[in-house]
Amino acid sequence: MQTKYDKLPQELLDQMEQDKQKGTFGKMAFSDEKALRRNPQRDKNSVLRPSFVRDCEKILHLPVYNRYNDKTQVFSFYQNDDLSRRGLHVQLVSRIARNIGRLLGLNQDLIEAIALGHDLGHTPFGHAGERILDRLLYENTGCHFMHNVHSVRVLDVLYRRNVSLQTLDGILCHNGEFELQEYRPMAHMDFSLMDHRVQACREQGEEASKQLVPATLEACVVRVSDMIAYLGKDRQDALNAHIIEDMDCFSAREIGTHNAAIINNIMVDLVVNSYGKDHLRLSEGVYRDLKQGKKENGPYSYYNKALDTSYDQTVAPMFRELYERLLTDLREQNEGSPIYQHHVLHLKQNTVLYDGEFDYGKQDPHQIVVDYLAAMTDSYFCELHGLLFPDSLHQINMVSYFNDIK
Repeated sequence: MQTKYDKLPQELLDQMEQDKQKGTFGKMAFSDEKALRRNPQRDKNSVLRPSFVRDCEKILHLPVYNRYNDKTQVFSFYQNDDLSRRGLHVQLVSRIARNIGRLLGLNQDLIEAIALGHDLGHTPFGHAGERILDRLLYENTGCHFMHNVHSVRVLDVLYRRNVSLQTLDGILCHNGEFELQEYRPMAHMDFSLMDHRVQACREQGEEASKQLVPATLEACVVRVSDMIAYLGKDRQDALNAHIIEDMDCFSAREIGTHNAAIINNIMVDLVVNSYGKDHLRLSEGVYRDLKQGKKENGPYSYYNKALDTSYDQTVAPMFRELYERLLTDLREQNEGSPIYQHHVLHLKQNTVLYDGEFDYGKQDPHQIVVDYLAAMTDSYFCELHGLLFPDSLHQINMVSYFNDIK
């Protein structure tokens, strides 16, 4: 079956050109001049460094941004350089979202800032690591861990980078797991409301997270682009990992089954149905395919029987051992422990104190342990576990680069 690539209709292209000539193109974009920060006296908008360019640079130069490159996207136990890591996913979300934003006349710098920062709070070992850490935190404190909420904490609390409310809101609300046919931003300009939403997510977990609505069209674009970026790429990775043999197991009437077609066709549909409007919308057929495609990715890509089951049998016990050991080190004030040397001291050296002192060491020990574990890359996690538990029965066995050579 030949792959179908949709195109923007000529009448829409003509309308875009007319709007550019009339100066009305981009009327829906969020203005840099309206960016809000906790400390409004710093990081002011300028011609040299517009507000959301500043946010992009703050995120790119953050120490933890480097760690994207060694964090799992989907497949943790494979030595295969052709499989996506978290860093590539973030780049793909940014690229897709900027393309959509360009066509809709939105603020591409705000889009980029949200996209680059949206997964900063992700754990090692992808969503499996996130679920494990959520269980541990809930058992010990009654609070939940979610990577979108933690991404905000990384920028706003741990490193205190004075990032704009609009960027933080987009990161908090990116919710790439919850698809909708229509995305209507709910404008709010208040840090107190965002803080309330963060706390609600910590206390109520996924139920509160499902209710989050982005404040800007730019944030809505990133939210959709997150799904566009992983839907086909995760299938491509499953193929490269030899978990599936071809794409014939996937069905789609509108968007296609291959990564390139999925990106192109959803993007075209979104622009056609959203241009000039104050909201984003997908057609009925594309929305149906998106939902179906995500469901099909489950048994074929994420929960395929061919995958290693080490998450529950190995990784979860390793998380628990590290959690308990590091918590003990904090309570006993063992300053020789890695949690002090590599985490507490690191934050002390890299946190910006623009609004008074911030004594991180006085925070809840459980939260400090979670902050440290979430910041780890996959390889760091394994190295630390081996250092602290050299005789542990729990070992991660990687699928070698050369397993397919007879």
